[in-house]
Amino acid sequence: MDALKCSRLVRFLFLAFLTLLVLEICAFTDPSEVMVLQELYVSLNYPSQLKKWTPVGGDPCGDLWTGVSCFGSSITHIDLHGQQLTGFIGGELHNLQNLKQLDVSSNNIQGGIPYSLPLNVTHINLARNNFTQNIPHSLTNLSILRYLNLSHNSLHGPIGDVFVGLHSLKEMDLSHNDFNGDLPSSFQRLENLSKLFLEHNSFTGSVVYLSSLPLTDLNIQKNHFSGVIPEQFQSIRNLWIDGNNFHIGGSYRPWNFPSENWQNISDSPKTKSSAIENFPSHKVVPLKKKLGLGGVAAIIGGGTFLMSCAALLVAIHIKKSRAQKNRSFEGSQSSFNTLPLSVVRDLSSAASEDSPQLVTLTPPPIPTPNRVTQTNHCSSEKKIRRSFSRKQKMADDLMWFTLPKLQLATNNFSNESLLGEGSLGSVFKAEFPDGQVMAVKNISTVELSLHEEEEFLNVICRASHFRHPNIVKLHGYCTEHGQHLLVYEYISDTTLDAALHTEAYKPLPWGTRLRISLGIAKALEYLHSSFCPPAIHSNLKASNVFLDLELKPHLSDCGLAVLRPLTSNIVKLKASEMAITNAGYIAPEHGQAGSDGTKCDIYAFGVLLLELLTGRRPFDHSTAREEQSLVKWAWSRLHDKESLQEMVDPGIKRSVHAKALSQYADIISVCIQLNKEYRPPMSEIVESLGRLTTGRHGGTSTGVDTERSDPFERSFRSTRTGFMGSPTLSMFST
Repeated sequence: MDALKCSRLVRFLFLAFLTLLVLEICAFTDPSEVMVLQELYVSLNYPSQLKKWTPVGGDPCGDLWTGVSCFGSSITHIDLHGQQLTGFIGGELHNLQNLKQLDVSSNNIQGGIPYSLPLNVTHINLARNNFTQNIPHSLTNLSILRYLNLSHNSLHGPIGDVFVGLHSLKEMDLSHNDFNGDLPSSFQRLENLSKLFLEHNSFTGSVVYLSSLPLTDLNIQKNHFSGVIPEQFQSIRNLWIDGNNFHIGGSYRPWNFPSENWQNISDSPKTKSSAIENFPSHKVVPLKKKLGLGGVAAIIGGGTFLMSCAALLVAIHIKKSRAQKNRSFEGSQSSFNTLPLSVVRDLSSAASEDSPQLVTLTPPPIPTPNRVTQTNHCSSEKKIRRSFSRKQKMADDLMWFTLPKLQLATNNFSNESLLGEGSLGSVFKAEFPDGQVMAVKNISTVELSLHEEEEFLNVICRASHFRHPNIVKLHGYCTEHGQHLLVYEYISDTTLDAALHTEAYKPLPWGTRLRISLGIAKALEYLHSSFCPPAIHSNLKASNVFLDLELKPHLSDCGLAVLRPLTSNIVKLKASEMAITNAGYIAPEHGQAGSDGTKCDIYAFGVLLLELLTGRRPFDHSTAREEQSLVKWAWSRLHDKESLQEMVDPGIKRSVHAKALSQYADIISVCIQLNKEYRPPMSEIVESLGRLTTGRHGGTSTGVDTERSDPFERSFRSTRTGFMGSPTLSMFST
């Protein structure tokens, strides 16, 4: 019997060893996941303590990168706890589709929490870092998340309803931050939460949302909670609630609460520094002595021989499959006219090489379509390699377009394809043979140096990562023959500016204006909170917002304003003329040393809200002097009931409820504060607009619910040409 047990044990060890061997040999990491870790390595400032990590190439699973664990070719665990890391966390973590645990606790990582987190993650630990801003709203998408630790950071502001979808969450630690405001109602959706730590913040209001949770541990010490202590708290095994403003005297004493000089209901909490589970290690039971030395040696020898043979066969097979996978991955990234940018992931700068010869763009020397010659991708790729910084990585789906392909799609950039003139150059409508319609922006630049060429590509690189339903998506670019062309998705010819200020359209309904406001706010919040440093728009205006057929807003030209110094003199002259019209959007501190770009965006957004409310342009020379600046004219009227009613666009005055109007005016007022420090972050603005848009401030007082019919049947139909009116300003008119 003992010999039989020993034999089974040896077979088990053999199978376990063989499984580990096979997994190790198969550890060719998924290429898309390799690029995520490469991008993370760059954003963390190339830390030398992360052994085997590299910004180019490498195999995290096969090479055993520090802190990385895999199953097969998928990365499942990232444990970088206490590695003295600096820098930021990149925005590509959502591509780690099989990642289960992420632990970067006890480091010096800065910036905001990434907006796009892995959807299948179960454990997240970002504790003891320098994360700022707030919890991204995308957290609600992590439906199987069980542990979340964001403690000991610099997160601040009121928490939005980000916990709606976290039905699996069991333990959460938000302690030692600077959160404030009332607890969001989504707390009561955490029906499986057993441990919650909120101590050392600035929360206010009631804790009633916590009363129905199945908590065993709750720490809300040192906040500003008030009101009564729910009776349900008496069933919580470990409870710490001192340092608040609860009413515990008189008739409000719901249960046998400790004396007036109470401190803690139990011992001091011992919160984990890590929310990651410690998995039990497998223990090997020693062989029984009765088996005998000879029997053990025979079994082990036979097992070793079998393992060696099996390992050799598996290694040969896997080596062949890995080579095939390498070839297929490389071969899938080349095409005749369109080249995905993943083929140039290993681009490196070469300062010692000569700068490529660039041609000025006035007008470009473009051959006619009937004489188009095929472009050599290799030579184009070499030019990019010389000028593109290895610190930046393009989005996976960003495409490299050849100049001939864009020529054919725009009819050789003819006037018939011209959509408009912007402050960076011309924009053309491109119709490709497969039926796709896109918009091509020609950034009219001067001849660029190597450094300026690299700066241009870095801007494009960052813009390629903007992925939001309210942001116009960048599909690709072209830099052949000195051209600098950006290819965007085509939304429509209808800008918000045209919809508000031209006679081709009837007035936008009030409910539609609210939803447009919320969509733009969400886009700005995404830019400000999902990237480090924050992505700044710097040119928010009504002509840079496009409305699709459902009147959904799409913000264009995000992050391109920094390219203005690279444009030609002719374009700069046109831009200066446009700037006069757009002066009303510019914040008072714009151009000053140390000015905060996010605050400038918030000011411009407030002006845009005012424009939606009044139907007036931000700056209008045709009106009386005291009314030319919309902000100055409206400032003293925003909090006067009668004056506020008179400000409303006459086309929607009857449909705006007084309460909703007052709340909308409050949002405008805080956005256009002259002192930038008084302007709230976009996360707070999104939350306020969200409540107003859904009528959570009083039923249907916003008027939105009565207008949710087909937009074509409402008042926004064009009076001349149907819905699609003629634009008055160019598409992507930065």
